[in-house]
Amino acid sequence: MGDALARAMWERYEPVHGIVYFAPESRQAAAELGLPGFWMGYFALRAAPLGPVTAPVVTASFHVFHPDRVARALPDAWRYTAPADALAARLAAMDAAMRRLYGADAVTSAAMAEAADLAWEAALAADTAGRVLGAANQALDRPHRPHLRLWQALTTLREHRGDGHVAVLVAHGLGPVEAMVLKAAAGESDATLLRESRKWDLTAWQEAENALRERGLLAGDGSLTDAGAALHAEVEARTDAAAALPWRTLGAASAARLADLLEPLARTVLGAGLVPSGNPVGLTGGLWESSRPPAD
Repeated sequence: MGDALARAMWERYEPVHGIVYFAPESRQAAAELGLPGFWMGYFALRAAPLGPVTAPVVTASFHVFHPDRVARALPDAWRYTAPADALAARLAAMDAAMRRLYGADAVTSAAMAEAADLAWEAALAADTAGRVLGAANQALDRPHRPHLRLWQALTTLREHRGDGHVAVLVAHGLGPVEAMVLKAAAGESDATLLRESRKWDLTAWQEAENALRERGLLAGDGSLTDAGAALHAEVEARTDAAAALPWRTLGAASAARLADLLEPLARTVLGAGLVPSGNPVGLTGGLWESSRPPAD
């Protein structure tokens, strides 16, 4: 039950967390900090909970980005702003974006406060040993406003899950590009978008494809073999298992209630067209029909 619940909850909280990557308010916040270009803003806002870290730390913890993409943003971003200021700007951007997307009444509603408190309880229960991004976000102060408390709690849960996913990939011998090739071959994301946004050239992509073919995971036409499909399913299952503790601690009934509160928020994000087709995390908008979280 815990593993299935972890998957069902991710499908509902990922779009709400993802506002930070796609909303124009985030780009405006980064620009107001003096950060030039989308990627410097992305890395500064996401890495800010870690403090003024250097590029190798972020390259390792984010896993899938080419080192050059990260090195163009960090540590230079910390010449323009401090991590504490980036965190404040991040929350201010989420305040503006969530008010625009959901409306002033919704962000101050009893339902928003209930969702925020349930999500915060789950985030506090996240086990962060060996999970750098999850731990750094979990350690941040509790926002007073419910919608910001919700967003920060979901961000902690998302980064906690991501840390576990990276550990699973490493354990299965899947490097950054091989992991993306596997994901694209499974139909979860667009290969070109993954490769170009993470700044890997075509040669590196083809080398990863060849490596997966040698392991019997990728067919000649680029599709997954039976072994590749099995490995992909194993990676996802182990990621779900590694992300299950917060939901087991919260309890099935409370998690199901949070899922009900999150689902319309997630649908609003996807319906607004913020999340691009073929996006790197595999959000499609049709996620929920087969993954209703159990209530008991």
